[in-house]
Amino acid sequence: MKLQARNESKKNKLLEVKHLKKHFPVKRGLLHIGKKPLSVKAVNHVTFHIYEGETYGLVGESGCGKSTVGRSLLRLIEPSGGQVLYEGQDILTASKKHMQHIRQEVQMVFQDPYSSLNPRKRIGKIIEEPLIIHKLGAADERSDIVMETLSKVGLQLEHYYRYPHEFSGGQRQRIGLARALVLNPKLLIMDEPVSALDVSIQSQVINLLKKLQQDMSLGYLFISHDMSVVRYMADRIGVMYLGELVEEAPTDELFASPMHPYTKALLSAVPAPNIGRKKEQIILKGELPSPMNPPTGCKFHTRCPFAEKECKQTVPNKQKISDNHYVACHLYQP
Repeated sequence: MKLQARNESKKNKLLEVKHLKKHFPVKRGLLHIGKKPLSVKAVNHVTFHIYEGETYGLVGESGCGKSTVGRSLLRLIEPSGGQVLYEGQDILTASKKHMQHIRQEVQMVFQDPYSSLNPRKRIGKIIEEPLIIHKLGAADERSDIVMETLSKVGLQLEHYYRYPHEFSGGQRQRIGLARALVLNPKLLIMDEPVSALDVSIQSQVINLLKKLQQDMSLGYLFISHDMSVVRYMADRIGVMYLGELVEEAPTDELFASPMHPYTKALLSAVPAPNIGRKKEQIILKGELPSPMNPPTGCKFHTRCPFAEKECKQTVPNKQKISDNHYVACHLYQP
């Protein structure tokens, strides 16, 4: 049963993101001195929340700002503005000491596990390192905690003494997951955690994530461009386009009745499970605009088949379609 079928009013918000922004300044040459400074608006006024034990999927095509959102939440890159409330406390204004406590409870799993693993260290020491940094457990207890965590993610005890290059891609992702889980967090931010894996290995890792969530009551922010994977994993989905959230809805409702033209185009590219059923694919014309010089009004109007004059001039407000279903599009303005 999807989470949206439950009574969400009784659930606590684990993470609340309000008007998150991340603008990267662009360096210009001597010929541009005195001219207006430019910036890449990678993330612009993104707002969403995650409940305890819920999976929130963040989707969109490459370059839309999904990964920047994930890294900004933990201040791996410093946001330009907004609020990120974890259990009611703003991460963006937290002190260094408080930030260390938050990172114990909010962990990140990266897309490429190999690049995030120190090739000179054995796996046991890599997973033990967070325990040392956060001063958790006595020295003689840490190896037992690491081995227990390895078991949780489906690895063998003998893997403790091996190096990262001795593992397959799927095993490395399990190691990255074990390193995040060893601190017993409440929320995992996962940036394309299965995109680099073969399909058969993807299913194993996805099923493992489902089991871990059930056993440990974990909340997930699941960032991906694969709509089929997100459909299986997520309770609610947010659709991003050019740094902004254009639609948000419970998973079943989004797939059954997408509202935004961009969401419809994304879902039309998902293969139909029924071979005999014909599915019309929506082909978007034109290229993704530059976030350094985004279009005025609705950012999607340059590729939208329904764009009118108002779309080019006015930014659409977020409209409520039904419970927990919102869309930012002039087609649904009152």
